[in-house]
Amino acid sequence: MSTDTSEKGLETLIMRHMTGEAGLAVAPNMAAERLAPYGGTGHIAGSAQDYDRAHALDVPQLFAFLRATQPESFKKLGMANPDDPQDINRLKFLSRISGECGGSKRGVIDALRKGVDHGPLHFDLFYGTPSPGNTKAEALHAQNRFSITRQLAYSMDETRRTLDLCLFINGLPIATFELKNSLTKQTVADAVEQ
Repeated sequence: MSTDTSEKGLETLIMRHMTGEAGLAVAPNMAAERLAPYGGTGHIAGSAQDYDRAHALDVPQLFAFLRATQPESFKKLGMANPDDPQDINRLKFLSRISGECGGSKRGVIDALRKGVDHGPLHFDLFYGTPSPGNTKAEALHAQNRFSITRQLAYSMDETRRTLDLCLFINGLPIATFELKNSLTKQTVADAVEQ
């Protein structure tokens, strides 16, 4: 049996280690349906089609987390259909989160730590490690959604540039990976030209 030394082979190894699956055939909106991953280190294989390039968010993962942890506040957002990308209240909320996470504002890590205010509503975006015996905090912490998506198209133009892998916490991107293969003499410059 030969070893796959290609970039895609390395992606597959990483995905299988972290999620228990290759992560290539994840249907849109289906990754958000899973809470407990099937294997790996506790990550869910995300779907590249679920990534909202305009807001830099995995919206189904974000909404699944908010529905599970803050259902009343989520309802108060007043979205007619949270799955409709044209819903005006959905767009306003995603723009708020995206604005807080990106650019010169707070950044993703600060938003995860402190949450985001949207009008009169406050949304926690991550629940930290609970103290022993705090069952409510343990239950909330268990709802955090760690996902990894492969071949994530991020560019808004027609080039459809992609990242090899992207890690998310509750739908917010925290790390990206562009894998290179020294065996085939692939370099970062080669990847940029592609």
